[in-house]
Amino acid sequence: MYVAVLRGINVSGRHLIKMEALRHALQLLGFQQITTYIQSGNMIFHSDITDEKTLENMISNMILQHFGYDIPCIVIHKDQLDHIINQNPLSAQLDKDVAFFHVTLLAEKPKSNDIATLREKKHPEEEIFLVDRTVYLYCPNGYGKTKLTNNLIESKLKLSATTRNWKTLQELFKMASQTVHK
Repeated sequence: MYVAVLRGINVSGRHLIKMEALRHALQLLGFQQITTYIQSGNMIFHSDITDEKTLENMISNMILQHFGYDIPCIVIHKDQLDHIINQNPLSAQLDKDVAFFHVTLLAEKPKSNDIATLREKKHPEEEIFLVDRTVYLYCPNGYGKTKLTNNLIESKLKLSATTRNWKTLQELFKMASQTVHK
């Protein structure tokens, strides 16, 4: 099973895509067992294609053709999502409220592991960690108030990215784990 996350659909009235239409378009690509979660471009699906970059390109091209939006897409296998959840360096900090955990998925591993420029932008009580192609954020004042936005992360790391809250990532993993290819 694969999890796909789209960047910037159905946000503030922009790039509107109904989930039913998105599921139908994914079926046309030959994907199976397609499920969406909330309205912000979170999808679970099965495909016989195993190259994630190929899947990302297929989905992005389909969205451009069917809906007219140039939308970045990140695809990860369910097992990778499990790894992302289990390697969260914030999880070991028992004083942290998981309601303020956010995870930014990067299109690829950054050329440099140096996130010093991002750390300079954070509030003193915030935390940021870069692990492989994932940025873990702790924003106790809320994600809406942090300077560590998706746009800033993309700009500094020079990569396409999309951010989800911790609850959403866990729900996507739960949904992907419950779906078994027949």
